[in-house]
Amino acid sequence: MSSMPNEYEWICGVDEAGRGPLAGSVVAAAVILDPLKPIEGLKDSKKLTAKVRDELFDIIIRDSKAWCIAEASAAEIDAINILQATMLAMKRAIEGLEKTLGRLPDKALIDGNRCPKVNIEMEAIVKGDSKVQAISAASILAKVTRDRDMQVLHEAYPMYGFNQHMGYPTPMHFNALKEFGPCPAHRKTFAPVREVMETKLL
Repeated sequence: MSSMPNEYEWICGVDEAGRGPLAGSVVAAAVILDPLKPIEGLKDSKKLTAKVRDELFDIIIRDSKAWCIAEASAAEIDAINILQATMLAMKRAIEGLEKTLGRLPDKALIDGNRCPKVNIEMEAIVKGDSKVQAISAASILAKVTRDRDMQVLHEAYPMYGFNQHMGYPTPMHFNALKEFGPCPAHRKTFAPVREVMETKLL
């Protein structure tokens, strides 16, 4: 895995978590690593245990030059669709770095094949969370934050089991949806949720 290219002073890695679930926000993070404080063990967040992700989360927050976590809500996802909401969360994360840096980064390396609209140089990197350490760091911040958000949602709506499936479309989640209908955190435009709503109206 490569570190950040050095021809730019401030290069951030950007990734998201939560495009596929039926509930909750989509969360994005932007991270600028400090080459003087290398972080061991950075990789795609999905390849790490929850315990290791939590440990790396604290290290990334502590040792990065700058970081920002942002999100787009379930209501925003319903209003503009999941792709545009993901781009919006990424845009918010990148622009949020300005609070720490005093300006925008010089370049953003984005996991995937699309870039949000921010007035800086962008590069989309497919499977970037496995190739670029700054993107790996961003994936960890986004994943841990979203999982913690779902724990909070579980406390508010325990009947759905958000603490177990994190909002993803599992049989347990489908069964709870059919029994209780959607809660305010559900994405009403996603087909499984929409179908339950339509059934309950019959």
